[in-house]
Amino acid sequence: MQLDRQTFQDRLNEGKAAYEAGDPSDACPYNMYGDAEQQFGHRYWTKGWTMARSAAESKAQRSTAASAGQ
Repeated sequence: MQLDRQTFQDRLNEGKAAYEAGDPSDACPYNMYGDAEQQFGHRYWTKGWTMARSAAESKAQRSTAASAGQ
């Protein structure tokens, strides 16, 4: 596997999709202590999962504030 922008984007998208599917953050299929490919996969899968979670939480906060009339 090449550790390039396309692979980076793929891992981000995998993490985002996992969050959308309801998977917990520790469901990452990559080993953070493995070889360079595994570490790369873990780093960016987790980053994608975290980005999706943050976006969902921000959206929920905005909708709560809007419904409260703020």
